[in-house]
Formats: sequence, C-alpha cells, structure tokens
Amino acid sequence: MKYALVTGGSRGIGRAVCLQLADMGYPIIINYASNKEAALETQRLVEEKGVKAELLPFDVAVAADVELALDTWKKEHPEDYIAVLVNNAGIRQDAMMIFMQDEQWNDVINTSLNGFFLVTRKLLKDMLSKRFGRIINMVSLSGIKGLPGQTNYSAAKAAVIGATKALAQEVGPRKVTVNAVAPGYIATDMTQDLDEDTLKKMIPVGRFGQAEEVAALVGFLASEQAGYITGDVISINGGLYT
Repeated sequence: MKYALVTGGSRGIGRAVCLQLADMGYPIIINYASNKEAALETQRLVEEKGVKAELLPFDVAVAADVELALDTWKKEHPEDYIAVLVNNAGIRQDAMMIFMQDEQWNDVINTSLNGFFLVTRKLLKDMLSKRFGRIINMVSLSGIKGLPGQTNYSAAKAAVIGATKALAQEVGPRKVTVNAVAPGYIATDMTQDLDEDTLKKMIPVGRFGQAEEVAALVGFLASEQAGYITGDVISINGGLYT
C-alpha cells in the first residue's frame, strides 16, 4: 500500500494537506514534534473521510529520532511504503540579523533544511525501487524574494529550493518527482502575529491565502497527472511577485 507522510502535519497547511491527500485515497501518516492534541484532531478529521491515519511523532531535525521513527514504521508495515512525502515541517524565529542569536539561526536551519534532508534520504530507496514517488517541499516566498527579519528562514527555504532542483535530476529517471511549493501569506497560526490589514494591501488579490488552496496545489503535484512536472518551484501568493 502507498502511504503519504506529511511532516508538521498537525496544524495549518500541514493539516490541510493531510485532508487533501486523504481525499485522494492515500492513508496518511501525520508527523508532529510536540502538539499531540492537534495531531489527534487531524487524525480524527482524516478518519472521518474513511481513510486510515497514523500518528508518527518525531523531530525532523534530529537524525536519531528520524531513523528510529521511520525504521519502526517500516517494520510494522513490511508490505507498504511511503510514496508521497510532503516536507512541511518548519519554524519561524524572526529577528534582524544583527540581533539574531545562534539558536535562532540553527533551529530554523535544522528544522527546514536538515529536516528535509534527513527524512527524504530515508524514504528515497523505497520510492526508487518501486519506481514511483512524489516529494513536495514546502518553501516560501521568503526563499525566493528574501524578507527582512527572516534571514534565517529565507536562507533555509532558499537552500531547500536548490536541493529540490538538484534532487529532481537525480531521481527523475526512476519516476520520482521532486517539487517545491512557495506560499506567500497564508492565514495560519504561523502568520497570526503579522499585520494582515497592512500586508494584504500589497497583495494583488487583496487577501491572505487559505491553507486549503495550498493543499490543493500539493494534491495535484502528488497525483499521477503531475508526472511530467519536476524540479519546479510553484508560487501560490496572490500575485505577490518579486
């Protein structure tokens, strides 16, 4: 059976992606780091659709945790594999660079960039041997444009964009696609501290996006129909271009 794993799947865009992929018939693995209550709610919503959902807690930034969690899952599912991976886990710790602490830099880089590497590397073998895989990396407008106060976040997401383009060329011959989705301002917990009234004046469509709109794009990239799209970065930002 082909499963879908969504890192950071308990809330916001991650939850919406879990529900979208469930609508496509994939049994869902919901990864989370600490918020079990939110993850259980996502599990409930997926199962309401008549689709199997499993919780898989681990910190994507910790190599030993990634190895243990995914090895354990594989032992419990010897006939199955994770065919769709959505690298959604990420954190913001905004600060002007002159005031940025080592931890603020390292934590953001470790979660977004190293997390992408550790989880993706672990799952590639099965995708390549089965000759089907979909890897979708959640990046950001910050990784394309760069935003002040987000040097760490912009650096992490820009690095994942470069990795997306390189990995797509490595695995394309085995029918594994690798793409990135770059949201602009999306109404989630991660943006609730932003000044929406001011920012939406900069956006041509005049509003923040919805998590479900991002999830719909992820769903298409995960589908069979998207097999000729790889190594691409698709913006979903209401027309807010650089």
